Amino acid sequence: MTGSETGSEAGTHVAPAERAREGSRSGRAVDGASDAGPAGAANPSTASARVLLQALAALGVEDVVLAPGSRSAPLAFALADAARPAQQRPAHAPAIRLHVRIDERSAGFLALGLSRATPDAPRPVAVVTTSGTAVANLHPAVLEADHAGVPLVVLSADRPHELRGTGANQTTEQVGIFGSAVRLVADVPAPVGLASEPRDVRALAVRAVAAATGARTGDPGPVHLNLCFREPLVPGTEPGDDAWPEPSTAGLAHVAPRPGGAAVDAARPASGVIEAAHETGRVGARAASPAVPRGAAAHASAGTTSRRGGVATVLVAGDGAGAGARRLAEANDWPLLAEPSSGARGGANAIAAYRLLLDTDLGARVRRVVVAGRPTLSRPVQALLARDDVEVVVLAPHGARWTDAVRSADQVLLEPPVRMRQGRMRGPAGWLDAWQSADDAAAAAIDAVIDPGERGPRTRAGSRVTGPSLARAVAEVSAASDALVVGSSNPVRDLDLVARWEQPPLVVANRGLAGIDGLVSTATGVALALPRRRVRAYLGDLTFLHDVGGLLRGPIEPAVDLQLVVANDDGGSIFATLEPGAAAHADAFERVFGTPHGVDLAALCAAYGVRHARVGDVEGLLPALMSPGTGVSVVEVRVDRTGRRELGERIAAAVRDAVG
Repeated sequence: MTGSETGSEAGTHVAPAERAREGSRSGRAVDGASDAGPAGAANPSTASARVLLQALAALGVEDVVLAPGSRSAPLAFALADAARPAQQRPAHAPAIRLHVRIDERSAGFLALGLSRATPDAPRPVAVVTTSGTAVANLHPAVLEADHAGVPLVVLSADRPHELRGTGANQTTEQVGIFGSAVRLVADVPAPVGLASEPRDVRALAVRAVAAATGARTGDPGPVHLNLCFREPLVPGTEPGDDAWPEPSTAGLAHVAPRPGGAAVDAARPASGVIEAAHETGRVGARAASPAVPRGAAAHASAGTTSRRGGVATVLVAGDGAGAGARRLAEANDWPLLAEPSSGARGGANAIAAYRLLLDTDLGARVRRVVVAGRPTLSRPVQALLARDDVEVVVLAPHGARWTDAVRSADQVLLEPPVRMRQGRMRGPAGWLDAWQSADDAAAAAIDAVIDPGERGPRTRAGSRVTGPSLARAVAEVSAASDALVVGSSNPVRDLDLVARWEQPPLVVANRGLAGIDGLVSTATGVALALPRRRVRAYLGDLTFLHDVGGLLRGPIEPAVDLQLVVANDDGGSIFATLEPGAAAHADAFERVFGTPHGVDLAALCAAYGVRHARVGDVEGLLPALMSPGTGVSVVEVRVDRTGRRELGERIAAAVRDAVG
């Protein structure tokens, strides 16, 4: 079983195997019968699927998500065997955790969540579909995995090559369906029982997992194996048909990973890479200075430069930056402008209200920005990076691509230079303290705007909930031992404004393409992968409705503990804060941007057998969030989107006044 491959790990094109006439009851190939194996051995499709699972398990694949279908039956039966308890598992079958979902889009994002639950070392997770539209339904998850660098192994079943272009049912061109989003694509001919096929399957699995994990490229992401199968697609019933082949290392090459390429880490050994660039020019030499404790009065000399020659630097940590970004900021006394899903948002250097402070005099003083991860949330950050008077240093340790949305990068580095890691690139005296003091003042101003006593409008039960007040409550109940999955649009931006953590929870967000697809399924995957953590998802109502099918779990599938906090403002309030929300467009806004839906979420949850609670006032938030209980539950929080744009303007004005 060999394949024709394209992509970053591509090999030599191998022509499809000759068509095999199907003979006996088991469908074993008549042509080349001497290579079909001994009587009683599994048919070629079944045998090949079993060898592939053995190889994937040997290469570190522990979880497989399956969407049911007919053409993928060889893989489905093999997975059913591998998922059995140890005492019931057939001899030589590997141990696999199997997750079955009827919706391929949900299956793809479930696999994505299973992998993303360990951001420092994402695990390769496989997802299996049948042929036809089933494969296309994986495209959103594959695109997210591509842009976020998640090792997703797509195994799509297909008709044999001779049926393509004949009008055969559920047959389309599946090879290349994901375009450039995959690191490797292999069109694998249907097995015919040749003696060399097990070795070829293992060798292909090695290439697939190496490409998915970025072992040789430093560029992890999705891969696609398009697996053709001929009938029979089910195991035979003769003696020996249920026997798995003995595991073999033939074809299982050891692929040595590329050196380096780890996440940004202040503790890594000094390398001297591009060191000279930081000794002259716009990045001047600086002497070390002690860290300034948070809350102290701003130093009078907290300007752009000082007699120490320090450059006013901030570190912007976008999605996936990692904890090393925090260590770099702390080592150099830099203000840390970290998005919630950066993995760096915590500690005294983290500036919660940074996007508002960038519009103050502090933002105007910045002269250098060190960028880690992929910042996507804030227009003020993009405006900062675009300024002609600001040097931009991008840290991009992985892959061929780097973050530079405004095309302003002065340097793109594989790793932080020695002086940066050693804390010898501090800014002006009092620079960090000025940001910390301003952030404390901003926090008080934000609280004054969104706290119940200051907002006026009340329901009979209590004070109305706004997006920022809900985000603040979610942040308050999220401990360092928790995992928090955050939806796109307003939830992640509201959290970005108010979350203040010394030690943050694990925050996962699909920021690769920042879509609202598959968030319920992604959160479910995270919860399945982290059964010992309390997992909570915070998302908007449209995001919830977009993937409400992710609530569907068959009664024989593994249970999961997950609290879904749904900010229900009956529509897309994110657009109210953007250009379409201006008063000049009010006549068209509600229908084509606001998109109210009027769905009864309680009834929807009841249909899926999911516990539901509704909160309509600020006073009820913390009690509802604190004790999620077991199983899947939905806390629907009715959020007032009336005046959402004006609320943002009031908050910004209050922060400017407090900091000014």
